[in-house]
Amino acid sequence: MYRTVNDFLAEWSRAASGTISVLESLTDEKLNQSIVEGHSSLGWLGWHLAASIPFFAGQVGLNVSFPGDVKSVPDKASEIVDAYKKASEELKKEVETNLTDEKIVEAVESLGQLMPRGATLRLFIDHQTHHRGQMTVLLRQAGLKVPGIMGPTVEDQMK
Repeated sequence: MYRTVNDFLAEWSRAASGTISVLESLTDEKLNQSIVEGHSSLGWLGWHLAASIPFFAGQVGLNVSFPGDVKSVPDKASEIVDAYKKASEELKKEVETNLTDEKIVEAVESLGQLMPRGATLRLFIDHQTHHRGQMTVLLRQAGLKVPGIMGPTVEDQMK
């Protein structure tokens, strides 16, 4: 759980940067890549991560718009990257403007229960990390570049 706005913003900066690296590895041709047919595709996961920003922001009383239809995954990887970047930057500005250290520890109705805003924001980061991990597996399966986020990839180590 985050207890200060600065702690959340510092982690959000790192987390968003890592997610952008993953999203920038996407190609239009591989957006439908999934582990097996009928499961989440790279495109769906990327769009879901972008759409989750306004969703979780709303859970803590912030207003972040979404530049698209959350139910309609684009067929251009660049649209997913752009939507994520826009929502991510808007979230940062909303947090800087509208959250305080007092508000971040205040309990609010979130995800069907009463919890501190900082706990919801922790779940948000965990949610993003979970799906970003799924995407790295699919990137490798698709033969695309897997960026080193938490450390170097095998390819990075071979350089």
